[in-house]
Amino acid sequence: KKISKFEINLKSKIKRKNMAQILDGLKVSKEIKAEIKADVEKIIASGKRAPHLAAILVGNNGASETYVASKIKDCKEVGFTSSLYRFSSTASEAEVLEKIAELNVDPEVDGFIVQLPLPKQMDQEKVIMAINSHKDVDGFHPENFGRMALEMSTFLPATPFGILTLLERYNIETKGKNCVIIGRSKIVGRPMSILMGRKDFPGNATVTVTHSYTPHIEEFTKNADIVITALGDPEFLKEDMIKDGVVIVDVGITRVEDANAPKGYRIVGDVDFASCEKKASWITPVPGGVGPMTRAMLLKNTILAYKHTIYKD
Repeated sequence: KKISKFEINLKSKIKRKNMAQILDGLKVSKEIKAEIKADVEKIIASGKRAPHLAAILVGNNGASETYVASKIKDCKEVGFTSSLYRFSSTASEAEVLEKIAELNVDPEVDGFIVQLPLPKQMDQEKVIMAINSHKDVDGFHPENFGRMALEMSTFLPATPFGILTLLERYNIETKGKNCVIIGRSKIVGRPMSILMGRKDFPGNATVTVTHSYTPHIEEFTKNADIVITALGDPEFLKEDMIKDGVVIVDVGITRVEDANAPKGYRIVGDVDFASCEKKASWITPVPGGVGPMTRAMLLKNTILAYKHTIYKD
């Protein structure tokens, strides 16, 4: 007997009964890109140029290559102009700084990123500091980080921006909630701790930051209303470490060898999804959760940079 799509969807809903609802980053990112595309179409129809996002890629790191290729694809999808500047893994720091200086003053480039990580011969902080903060659509420049900490208008780091947007679109209550963040990186953990405690929505949470040196992390996570984990430890967060009804945002992404998988590996996050979804109220999948949102927010930051440049007084 042929099973209809309705029956398949019904069985899926029955199976998921009493399990967490999905914070679908793939779905929301598509909505955001559609909104940006519509905005770009209006801009071009008015006779103005399209927003322009550039990227600097040093070396041939596989993950970086894939990520940059995805960003170029995203730009094409929403109608942005994109440029990619490649350097060999043996390129000098001076060469990269020279290109950054060029992009900083190029009136046709609204925002650009330097794909990390960089080779050992380059000082990552020096390279980030060299980027014009008004074109820093990754949100890594200290000036933008400082403005974020002071709750001033600025570019938010793409991943935290994506998490905030996901919580906002699903109307997840954060005010007065106990939020535990696992990980203290400059890219995710630290900025998330600031943003979840800010006077806004999402925000106004009571925030605890834990990390690899925090003993008995489960003592914190068991009392959390919201857990945001960016530890990079596959399937670290287990069912017995959380309470019923918790909201879980999983930023981790790791390849785990699996002989039964078609590619010989599977992609997992920091959360043991199969067990935690039984207790959580909302949870992000990996892949398909935070990752697509990060890419969408890079586009969002770029159009914000464009509008600041084109429409400023």
